[in-house]
Amino acid sequence: MNGSVPGPASSIEDIRLALQSWPEVESYLEGCKGVIVPLGSTEQHGPTGAIGTDAITAEAVALEVGKRTGVLVTPAQAFGMAEHHLGFAGTMSLQPATLLAVMHDLVLSLARHGFERVFVINGHGGNIATTKAAFAQAYGTAASRGLSVAPQLRCRLSNWFMAGPVMKQARELYGAKEGHHATPSEIAVTLCMEPSLLSKQRPLPDPAPAGPIHGPDDFRQRHPDGRMGSHPSLATAAHGTSLLDTAAAALSEDLRSFLKTA
Repeated sequence: MNGSVPGPASSIEDIRLALQSWPEVESYLEGCKGVIVPLGSTEQHGPTGAIGTDAITAEAVALEVGKRTGVLVTPAQAFGMAEHHLGFAGTMSLQPATLLAVMHDLVLSLARHGFERVFVINGHGGNIATTKAAFAQAYGTAASRGLSVAPQLRCRLSNWFMAGPVMKQARELYGAKEGHHATPSEIAVTLCMEPSLLSKQRPLPDPAPAGPIHGPDDFRQRHPDGRMGSHPSLATAAHGTSLLDTAAAALSEDLRSFLKTA
């Protein structure tokens, strides 16, 4: 990839794409062809977790990675594929085909301007398959449209909650009570980012165990309060600060390597 890997940014404002002017983005592209796209979801996270958890956490990690690496961060895509959570009030889902089209179009927009490395930091497991399919489609579209960056265009999906060091820390903190949805690790990150959420935390009865995920009615029947084997009441803001640092360190390393790959 042409261009050097930038260094740490002096402030969050320096790496937020939304706060740049177009000439500033053109100038940035002279030195770096990488960009970070936070991807989340707007869905239930149990009776005490914020509906915006996946978007809040993805953006928090993305901004910290951007600050450490100097790579621009786009606004978060806050809506994802959450069809199975539609049995709970407040969930807003894109169908897989819609999410695929959105991610495809975002990648193509960035590629048109000369971005060659699109690093998506994802906060929701339901987005994984569709986003990877969008990448595959975007490569073909970039080539068919004759975009100059098509031969160099690369996309990577990095799920912050699945990073090895993050999973290890979550196991150390919560053991089997981490569960699979509305987990204390992700709730902890929201608590450090949004202190108002602390007032919503309270002890909860044991959750339904993790199981298969089918449609929204089936999910609501199997997991009546929205949790899947998780104990979010174990989360603390201090845990969240530590987990955010762990995730940002791991993903910053991954991003630096990604920017240097052929």
